[in-house]
Amino acid sequence: MAIREIRVMGDPILEKTSKVVKHNTSRNQTLIADMLDTMYDANGVGLAAVQVGVLKRIVTMDVGEGPIILINPEILMSSGEQIGEEGCLSLPGKYGIVKRPDFVRVKALDEDFNPFIIEGEDLAARALCHEIAHLNGEMYVGLVEDGLHDTTPIEEESYEEQELIDEAEESEAEESDEERGPLVRIYREGEAFQD
Repeated sequence: MAIREIRVMGDPILEKTSKVVKHNTSRNQTLIADMLDTMYDANGVGLAAVQVGVLKRIVTMDVGEGPIILINPEILMSSGEQIGEEGCLSLPGKYGIVKRPDFVRVKALDEDFNPFIIEGEDLAARALCHEIAHLNGEMYVGLVEDGLHDTTPIEEESYEEQELIDEAEESEAEESDEERGPLVRIYREGEAFQD
């Protein structure tokens, strides 16, 4: 498909509320495909349609378990608390410390307009909250607890050292994932979910 321009903070469209998607059209399918391409090209975890200049309630996400499409997502419940670093494709080169729920349950439509419920923990919960906030014209900067910080690019001479650190972190993450289970659980119509 195509890589779309990601709107950055200061663009007035990012402050607008996105509209409910009422029909499953080929234009929406093209938008979803473009959003996935754009998100992966920018090494993002999530992307809201408003971030590519389209005021529709559509989100794409991938927290390491494959692409997830959410149309008209709505948070049903949240619980717990996590505090951690958060960044945004619409504010490149910056991050801040943000408090979010540690668990969220969201109802949405998938790319075929079928209803489903998604439960997310940890990174998935953070990403769901972050992207749904975008649909309401809100950016994470309003929740930052200690101001915005610059991300530091990896210097070329330390690339090999960083690669070793990344491998160790991935190994740790894989081990903890096995203990914890998946970050995301999806329930389709007719499937029971645990309350």
